[in-house]
Order: sequence, then structure tokens, then C-alpha cells
Amino acid sequence: MAQPYLHEHVTCVAAPATWLSGPSGQLRGGADGLYVDDRRVLSRLVVTVDGAEPVPVQVRRTGASSARFTAVLPALGDDGPDPTVSLTRDRRTDPRGGTETITLTNLSHVTLDVSVAVEAATDWATMGAVKDGNVPPSTVDFPDGVEVVPSPLPDAGPLGWRVTVAPRASWTATLRFTRTDAAPAARAAAPSPLRVTADDRRLDALVRAGVEDLDALRHADGYYTAGSPWYLTLFGRDSLWAARLALPLGTDAAAGTLRALAARQGVRHDPDTDEEPGKILHEVRPADAAHWLPPVYYGTVDATALFISTAADAYRWGLPADEVRSLVPNVERALDWLAGHDGFIAYRSSAKGLANHGWKDSGDGIQFADGRIAKGPLALCEVQAYAYRAALDGAWLLDAFDRPSADHWRGWAADLAERFRAAFWCPAGHPAVALDGAGAQVDSVTSNIGHLLGTGLLAPQESARVAGQLAGLRSPFGIRTVAPSSGGYNFLSYHLGSVWPHDTAIALLGLVRDGHREEAAAVIRALLNASERFDARLPELFGGDDSPTPYPASCRPQAWAAATGPAVLTALLGLDVDATAGRLTLNPIAPSPVGAYRVQGLRVAGGELDVSVTAAGEATIHSAPKFQS
Repeated sequence: MAQPYLHEHVTCVAAPATWLSGPSGQLRGGADGLYVDDRRVLSRLVVTVDGAEPVPVQVRRTGASSARFTAVLPALGDDGPDPTVSLTRDRRTDPRGGTETITLTNLSHVTLDVSVAVEAATDWATMGAVKDGNVPPSTVDFPDGVEVVPSPLPDAGPLGWRVTVAPRASWTATLRFTRTDAAPAARAAAPSPLRVTADDRRLDALVRAGVEDLDALRHADGYYTAGSPWYLTLFGRDSLWAARLALPLGTDAAAGTLRALAARQGVRHDPDTDEEPGKILHEVRPADAAHWLPPVYYGTVDATALFISTAADAYRWGLPADEVRSLVPNVERALDWLAGHDGFIAYRSSAKGLANHGWKDSGDGIQFADGRIAKGPLALCEVQAYAYRAALDGAWLLDAFDRPSADHWRGWAADLAERFRAAFWCPAGHPAVALDGAGAQVDSVTSNIGHLLGTGLLAPQESARVAGQLAGLRSPFGIRTVAPSSGGYNFLSYHLGSVWPHDTAIALLGLVRDGHREEAAAVIRALLNASERFDARLPELFGGDDSPTPYPASCRPQAWAAATGPAVLTALLGLDVDATAGRLTLNPIAPSPVGAYRVQGLRVAGGELDVSVTAAGEATIHSAPKFQS
């Protein structure tokens, strides 16, 4: 069966729980449901009044974890058009389940005497089964691990009430659904104080929504789960990128992510899971909810390098030295995994997993310009850039903690850069997205090349060429994943023409680091254009040609998409931090693409930065953290 679509759903998330429904608030099927730890606790929830469903008139998100649904009933006792009864459903999700508060309000001048009934059921389906559209039938008999608590106690059936409501009065009932067979999970941390006020108010909204969603997606163990609903768990690549892009919120999420991944770092060779010594995993699922992939799966070629650079970036942003020191052995094992490749860092399709192991991991995600699918082993261009940066970052960490071999890794990085320059640059003047199993250049122009920027892999003239290619990929709403001239282009595909906000944000930061500030300003304007279409809550991906078009199965919120807002602030400010050296540098984009703005609550080294920037790009620091180098 087909994967359920999500683009019209209202999502309330509090990792590892998420609650989805259509705009009516009713849960009927498809992806609708309350999920906890990759299990659908509640698959059906339908409210009726005197046997009729109220007519939905409004839905409003009241936060990342909550929403209010408003419906009305036709006039009772006459034929007039005015509704005389309203029904609101205030929904709130928490890490172990959720609460729905139903309020029936009598808007008329006569006493209301009605029956309110709730039909609730579960199918206890795994998230993977729901995604595949292959779920068991629902039942009103909830399993032992699910507790349903109504208040007041029903007096007209299992979940029904006979209600008398005086004129202009209200009646309220609360339903609490809790998964009780899993360990309790508290919210991970207090909400981030990061906020911005700009002439272009779209930036304010983008940052505010992103911060709220990141707080809601953060697991009690400290990391950002990847996204709701399909990926509400620990991912290597996704969780690391989200933590790096969101460093303006502080280093806690980076620390939690690094700890969680270090604890699961590969120690053996296992072809069934793609585990290898030193390798960082792709994703983790509860053992009872794993679907077609193993519960702990290592099919990712880039997370290991990203782990090293995330550790280095977190240290620069103020992660305490003792916490970083405990990760240095994991960094050394990750470096050894990089060095274990013969030639470039490459991957083969998994025997029991994904065909592609980069961030474009769909089966058709890596293609030649004429649309032919590339055959492996594949060496992706951005993975070489990650590995180059990781070698230098690893060397820096080894020096910082008096470990040997730092110079070896600097030499390794220099050799990789020369080999990349000789092998990856196509005759048309752009880097190939990959080298295939025969060493041929996979010659399509893709957004992957944006990930090369800012890593140091490219010489200045090469960086300028890449920036020019990205300008050609840029739509009014972000950077397309492949060029429209590509044979496989489809603006509403997963990886072959769509726009991914995180992908655009990574390129944006690289543009700023390499000095391509005019193009960076254009990218910021594009992201703000897109955010306007999605009420500031950017999805995992969307079609971005003539107008931002929802990709129907896209996660929303998605952690690395939510981290776009904080990343835009880093780019706007031209912010460069090295707390170990007591250095914080601001070089704002000028002129500013958002007019004048003020950023407050940006966390660095345990303190907060408060800075104003004029439309001309002149910065005034109101307060800054005091470094202890």
C-alpha cells in the first residue's frame, strides 16, 4: 500500500511522542494517531455530539506540542444559520502520551441536553508499518502498556456522557492516553532563550518556530530526534547536523548527541547491520518496533566524519573540556575508520538495508546528468569534504588534548584534497556528485557541491565556481537538489529537484565562510520566502519551483529543517567562535537582507550574546559571554 501523506496534518510533538491528525482533530486512519516510541498508541479518536460530528471551522497550533481544534454544530431547534454549540479540543503531547481536553459550549439562550461520545481505538502498529500503509485492524481493547483515563467518569457508555449545559455555559471532559510500558521521559531542558527582532518579521517567525520545534524534538537523553513522524529517534547524520546548525542554542544538544552516538560506536564487522569498528550509526529503533532495517543500523557513510567535526565545533562553542576529553578516544576510532578506506571514502549498497548511504539515500538519489542511476561503490563529493574537515578537526582535538598523530592527519587531509582535485572536477567546470564503481565521474550538477564550501577542501577559485553553480540551482525558495537540466529532474521528487532547507542552510554557511556574501544574502531571502508559505515551520523538503509546494510525505517538524533558523542567524552575523582561544568574531552580511535586526539569547560558552545590526551591516554588541580560555 502507499505511504500515507502528511501535508495537511497537524502535528504536536514531544519526543519520543507525536500526535497527528487532519484539521478536524478526528483520528480516522492513514498516518493519524498518537505515537510513543515508534508505536501507535491511539489510532482512532472520533468525537460526536448526539451522534453527529461537529463541523470543523478552525485549527491553530498553540506550540510545537499543542494545538486547538474548533468545531461547531448547527442551530438546535430552528432552521437559522447561526451555530449554537461549539466544541473545542485542546490537544497537548508529552513524552509518554498526550491529553485531549474537550469543551462543549452552549451559545444559545436555552438549556442544552445532549450526548457526547468518544470512539477511541488502537492498532498498536509500528511506525514502519504505518509508513508502509500495512497496519492491523484497530480495536477498542487497549494493550496492557496503554492507560486511558477519562475525567469525569463516563456515564453513557465506555467513553460517553449525558450532558446538560445551561445557556452561555460550558462542559469539559479530559482524556489522558499514556504509554506505561516504557521508562518515564522528562523534557530534556528548559526552552532556549534565542530570539530575534528584525525589520523582516519573517525571520523572527522562522527562528521562533525552529526553536520551539527543536525543543520539542529533543529527547530526554539530550539529542535531537530526526523528525516527526517517521524519524522520531536517534539518527547519526540528522542528529549531528541538527546539533551543529543549532549551536546558537548552546552546546547541550551537541553533547547529548555525541554521547549517545559514542555509546553505540561500531566495534565489530557485521554485514547484516553494516557495523564496522569506529563507525557511527545511521539510526536506532526500539527492538520491538524495528521494521525492515535492523534496530541498530550503521548504513551511513558520512556520520563518522560528521561526529568528529561536531565534537570540534562544540568545543569551539564552549563545550567544557572535560566533556570533550571523554570523547577523544571515540574521535580517534572514528579517524581510524576514515583511514581504513582504500582511496576515497566510499560505500556499497547494504545487503539488508539502504542502497545509498549519503544524505540522499533514496534508491535513485545519485544519478548521471542523463538520468542513469549510478552504480557503486560510490564515493560522494560531500563525504570527501566532510572527511577532509574531520581530519583537520581531529588533528586540532588531538593537539588540544595532548594526543599523538595530529600531523599525520593533517597530511592525510592534504593528500585527500589533491586526489579530490584530480578526480572529481568535471570538464564542464563543476565537481561530480560522486565517482562510481568504475571511477567514472557522476556528472550531474547537484546541491551536494554546496557542502564542499567552508570545509577548506576547495581553493578560492574552485569555491567561486561552486558558488556560481549554486546560484544556478537556486530557486526563489531555496537550493534545488539537482539542476533542472538533469535527465531525472522532478521538482516534487525526494532527492531529484526538491528543496531541502537543511541542505540550503549548509550551503549558506559555507558561502559565508568562503566570502560569497552576495549569494548568501540571496539564499537567506529564498529561505524566508519559503518559510512564509509554511507558516514559518519549514518541512523536511518541498517542491520549490514556481511556488513552494508541499511534498506530501514530508516530515514536519524535522530537526535539521527546524535548525535552519538558528543557522541563518549564524550566517547573517558572520559569526565565528573559538571559546578555547577566547575569540568571538562578528562580520555581518552587508547590506543586511533582512534590514536591521537584534539577536538576543544566542548562547556561547555558557553565556549569551546580545547584538544589534543595522541595515547597513554595522554591529553593536550589548552584551557578550566572558570566555575562560
